[in-house]
Amino acid sequence: MTVVDAHHHVWDLSVRDQDWIAEGSPIRRDFTMRDLVPETRAAGVDSTVLVQTVTVPEETPEFLALADEHELIAGVVGWTDLTRPDVADELARLRELPGGRYLKGIRHQVQGEPDPRWLLRPDVRRGLTAVADAGLVYDLVVLPHQIPACTEAAASLPGLTFVLDHLGKPPIASGALEPWASDLRALAAQPNTVCKLSGMVTEADLASWTIDDLRPYADVVLEVFGPDRLMFGSDWPVCTLAAAYGDVLGTARRLTGPSDHARIFGATATRVYDL
Repeated sequence: MTVVDAHHHVWDLSVRDQDWIAEGSPIRRDFTMRDLVPETRAAGVDSTVLVQTVTVPEETPEFLALADEHELIAGVVGWTDLTRPDVADELARLRELPGGRYLKGIRHQVQGEPDPRWLLRPDVRRGLTAVADAGLVYDLVVLPHQIPACTEAAASLPGLTFVLDHLGKPPIASGALEPWASDLRALAAQPNTVCKLSGMVTEADLASWTIDDLRPYADVVLEVFGPDRLMFGSDWPVCTLAAAYGDVLGTARRLTGPSDHARIFGATATRVYDL
């Protein structure tokens, strides 16, 4: 079975700061492909999708070049300013760069936008249309209260595939399911939506989470999206705040049925990102 890690990051603090990482955090240091490759090799992962971390235009070309150098990286989800008038031209330019063929999707830190309906702004919608026209997908990194806007965006842009990162960050540490579960069900009703089984351990209690804490949330996404619209992502190195790489992968396998593994751990990501 081909195993794809559909969500990880890398960063070099000497190149640029990751201002979202708190001072003193264990992940406030460099994480490179040199660090990741042994982890994936030990876990039996065949390929990965590298995902943007900061909203600066320089990062995406760097990631594309990195994908050109490392055979492990099969795709890149980058960033560009969706509100710029020439966003279609910018997407075309990125694809002409070294490694441009690895550009598979775009993401923006919607979770940091104060407007819960940011995705529905006319200038953002114009950018999302350009993403669809370019044949790319759009990754959603949002908080639970922003999921309804994701549903509206997906309904209004049926030609664009939306990939929900980290289950929409449910409040696992508190044990609450609603209104997250109901909002997620509405999002999953849109056929152009997909979900990543990722980021769960860092939404739980970092020090004391158990698989039973995660299971109700994994069960919901498996029920509403099904294995054909669900893909595994490690969220490395953020996941290391709560668990080692291999433990994250092993936990995801325990949360899902063996008959679904080929799709969740490989086929869905390969199809959706055209790896």
